[in-house]
Amino acid sequence: MENKIVDHLFRHQYGKMVAILVRFFGFSNIETIEDAVQDTFVKATLQWRNEIPKNPEAWLVKVAKNRTIDLLRSIKAEKNRFNKISSGASAIVINELFLDHEIEDSQLRMIFVACHPSLKPKEQIAFALKTISGFSLKEISAALLTKEETIQKRLSRAKKTIIKKDIQFDYPPAVDIEKRLDRVMEVLYLTFNEGFHSTNKTKLIREDLCGEAIRLVKLLLKKEKFRNGKLYALFALMCFHSSRLSSKINNKNEIVTINEQDRSKWYFPLIKIGNDAMNKTMEYDDISCYHYEAAIAVEHLKAKTFEKTNWNKILRWYNKLYELQPAVFTYLNIAIVNLQLNKLEVVKEMLDTIVVSDLEQRAYLYYGCYADYFFKRKEIKKAISYLDKAIQNTSNNLEKEYLKKRKLQLEII
Repeated sequence: MENKIVDHLFRHQYGKMVAILVRFFGFSNIETIEDAVQDTFVKATLQWRNEIPKNPEAWLVKVAKNRTIDLLRSIKAEKNRFNKISSGASAIVINELFLDHEIEDSQLRMIFVACHPSLKPKEQIAFALKTISGFSLKEISAALLTKEETIQKRLSRAKKTIIKKDIQFDYPPAVDIEKRLDRVMEVLYLTFNEGFHSTNKTKLIREDLCGEAIRLVKLLLKKEKFRNGKLYALFALMCFHSSRLSSKINNKNEIVTINEQDRSKWYFPLIKIGNDAMNKTMEYDDISCYHYEAAIAVEHLKAKTFEKTNWNKILRWYNKLYELQPAVFTYLNIAIVNLQLNKLEVVKEMLDTIVVSDLEQRAYLYYGCYADYFFKRKEIKKAISYLDKAIQNTSNNLEKEYLKKRKLQLEII
């Protein structure tokens, strides 16, 4: 039990501690800082074997503060400065940095550093998951479907770039905020998507990734200077999708597609929060892909049954999304919606223009769509052949089993 509590707290406290210590010591000491935070949790695991403190978070903060003082003493001593830290001005500053609003401020600064344009996109998301969200090397590797050594290299390059370019642990200047915030939102959106529909082999849903992305968006929304229509729309989209998480997998750990989901399991308090956020977007002039994706999610949530889904309205929003941001995955979704509308000729024409390799790890969805197309045309053998292709291109075991089940159903027709 104590290990579960430590794991939970590690996920929620690691980023806070690293952000505070980096703010105090600077990025040049980030390796030492990460070691110190790890030490704090190792100490917790050992000391909590017999008895868990009444307030574990307060205990961790206290240990982290003391570890900070020890670190500061050792670092400063090397430079022959500050002989007495624990009772000096530096200790006062440390205490101030552990105040709730300062912790949040430090994390927000870290978000913008992680998404700095000097870092490559793949480095940004790996660095964000590590330093802000406390994901281990193994977890990042699993989440991003990438080898651990590759993730290690990305993290190492990110740290070296930050130090070499002397990237400041601060917010971007006012003139750059909108552009930098766009990239921050992209990274958080990718993080959420990986949680909502994971490329991990054994898990379809990573609730920790979804929850972390939502937490960080909420953190951004607390600052008035970061609020805009896009950010509220992104928050709404995450709330809408999260409301369906519990219905995506059944008790047998099998995938439940939206047409078969128990809609009574959808979490309506989250839908209400999402609706409130969408209403907030009306106060701003900007429009984004998040607005349209949220609008699509709303249409699914509004439908009392799958059969009552307003596919024409969904098609309209997907077309708007594609006009704003042409992407092959959006184009495939338009084909899938047309399939629901039984516009088979349109579907065939669209599918034939898609370069499958452009879909990368989601290529199986293309083959699945083609299988549905042939099923609607009652060409069962062709439908089965495309399901075979979908199975071959699926990395997730749950999706593989779902597709195999569909194939068996077609084979007995």
